[in-house]
Amino acid sequence: MPISPDSLRRAAWAGLQDSMPRAAVLSLHARIQGVESSTWEHPSLAQLWGPRYHTYVVAKRDFALFSVGRHPDNPKSRLRAERLAEQLHAHLGGKRATTDRQIGRALGIGNEMRYAATTGTVAIRWDGARAPIVWTVAAPEIDPADACRELARRHLHIFGPTTAAGFARWAGISRRSAANAYASLESLLPIRSPLGDEWLLAEDEKAMRAAETAPAPARLLPSGDAYFLLDGAERELLVPRADRRERLWTSRVWPGALLVEGEIRGTWRRAQHTMRIEAWGRLSRRARDAVEAEARALPLPVEREIEVVWGP
Repeated sequence: MPISPDSLRRAAWAGLQDSMPRAAVLSLHARIQGVESSTWEHPSLAQLWGPRYHTYVVAKRDFALFSVGRHPDNPKSRLRAERLAEQLHAHLGGKRATTDRQIGRALGIGNEMRYAATTGTVAIRWDGARAPIVWTVAAPEIDPADACRELARRHLHIFGPTTAAGFARWAGISRRSAANAYASLESLLPIRSPLGDEWLLAEDEKAMRAAETAPAPARLLPSGDAYFLLDGAERELLVPRADRRERLWTSRVWPGALLVEGEIRGTWRRAQHTMRIEAWGRLSRRARDAVEAEARALPLPVEREIEVVWGP
């Protein structure tokens, strides 16, 4: 899929977590041709504190879904978000050169300012190296319930079959908000999966039943990529062995996932131009060559070619 505003939006349909430097770029590279290290700055994209208040890259036209769609449903939390947004707007006065740390110190609110993101009036720019720049924008003209419903539809399309509870965990919203969003969706298909009773968008049934396309020889998915942004029993379906799950979903910062022909076969971490890969079991010479070629092709702002170091 070549790069364009439409393909970028499609790749970011459920947002691209960007909490680790250049994670969104690597997620785009795994799905789109022609991605460069600066693609996260494409005019059709924007950054914000999105689901679970993590840094996300989303399509600019979908900014309201990932912000207002998560606006709290209880008066106390709503008031806090709106009060913080007003403080930010008054303090910044239209400026676009102030970091979150500077704002946090000046207003005495620290990371609490992230709660203002659900008003849809807070945008950020984080290049992965310095503290993010924060500024305020006009509030989107959309009802929070409508935005939440569309966000639920996005989550179902990318992560389905799933449940309202799963949507609540992913978005960082209350179970009541998630349940209301599900109740307002039309054409949901009940599914009995190994995890129990779940839901699927009826329009996605045909794609789910279709024959799988040939997977890429190798992909290096970044920490937080939607492919393995799972919890609980969902992880067991993707990675059956408990010892391997512990190595992928660590208690601290997750490593990246090594994908070989559509299957997670290990983890990776990078420091500058050195990429250390821990493969789970023996890989063929052909597979290792494909992985090393993929590593060298990653659109990263490094001065030297990526060097792969294979672990045990």
